[in-house]
Amino acid sequence: MRKSILFSLMILIGEDWANAQQKTANYDESKIPPYTLPALLTAQDGSKISSAEGWTNTRRPEVLALFQEHVFGRTPANWGRVSFETREVKKDALGGKATRKLIHIALPEHPTWAGMEVMLYIPNGLSQPAPCFVGPSFGGNHAVSTETDVPLSTRWMRPSKDKHIVDNRATEASRGNESSRWPLEMIIGQGFAVATYYYGDIEPDHADGWKEGLRAILSKDGANTEWKNGDWGAIGAWSWGLSRIADYLETDDSIDAKKLAVIGHSRLGKTSLWTGAQDQRFGVVISNNSGEGGAALMRRNIGETTAIITKAFPHWFTKTYTSYANNEAACPIDKHMLIALAAPRPIYIASAVEDTWADPKGEFLSGLNAEPVYALFGQKGYGVNEQPGIDSPVGDAIAYHIRTGKHDVTSYDWEQYLRFAKRHFNK
Repeated sequence: MRKSILFSLMILIGEDWANAQQKTANYDESKIPPYTLPALLTAQDGSKISSAEGWTNTRRPEVLALFQEHVFGRTPANWGRVSFETREVKKDALGGKATRKLIHIALPEHPTWAGMEVMLYIPNGLSQPAPCFVGPSFGGNHAVSTETDVPLSTRWMRPSKDKHIVDNRATEASRGNESSRWPLEMIIGQGFAVATYYYGDIEPDHADGWKEGLRAILSKDGANTEWKNGDWGAIGAWSWGLSRIADYLETDDSIDAKKLAVIGHSRLGKTSLWTGAQDQRFGVVISNNSGEGGAALMRRNIGETTAIITKAFPHWFTKTYTSYANNEAACPIDKHMLIALAAPRPIYIASAVEDTWADPKGEFLSGLNAEPVYALFGQKGYGVNEQPGIDSPVGDAIAYHIRTGKHDVTSYDWEQYLRFAKRHFNK
């Protein structure tokens, strides 16, 4: 109990500091220092990339390696066999509209890891396998669904009175508190399945969570291993979980595993972008309000900055990323390169007009500056050079909107994502 209280105090202090930074951060475009983005289509040997083959075989591996080294860390490959256990099948979920499956994913060679609990909703009545949205949740499966028979997560959770988290644990009152971000009936009604898991199943979201989560278990020396430059951060670990869900979905005959869309919001939007970069089984990539460390250009220094995010949440990234605090120009990447790693697969970037902390314009500019890579594949980007008006989506293979409202996931966002995924999966 004492340790849990200490962690909660540390987290709250960090949150309070970050909230204070939001009030004093720069939001004035005229105060952004001049910057030059790293060259996207120049290989490390100085040669110019002018073809899809050149991007795929030469430049893309270089850019991916740069993100592994400088931002997210390198995902290890020593987890061994992955096991899947279907623990429940409810064929009349959501009033008979869907079948709900609860699947436990584990690592038999690492039995000290408790595994991850995946919740999968599949539309009933389809004549063919369903395309599927895959994403992590902040609150657990019981928070995503309003169905009261979904098991309550027993894992550590970030303190929150509003979400009824008591002593870092979910309560019955926390059921359904994330359901507005996951409009299951809307998604199911459009013929899509939804697979989700609680990101805390992989690793608790606090600075020392890596000592208790999957990263420590997969390290050679256990929880005492030093966190070093190049080691994967929490975002990398949470991304690993999404790829293991893709592993399962490839075994489920009710899912079209060639039509998977990865989606995430905020820090989990950063996670969805990194997942899409690493795992090309995800045919559509969606970033919702991912901001600094996600879709927003780090060199703009407006709203949340590299210095702020690496002080408040150093565990999300590899240790190397902290060296670019107030030193963004020294970093060999910027986030237009992260967007480009999805090419030629379609990618959707979304902002909110009140979410100035996440730098909506910087999110837009990342997609705009990724267009030259998509052009190599004959793919179209936004079709505009200026950030569009509010609630006016733009784009083709790279799409963008800035909607009315605050930092959140809304039904409006999902309407666009469903339309986008349907258009591209049906090509």
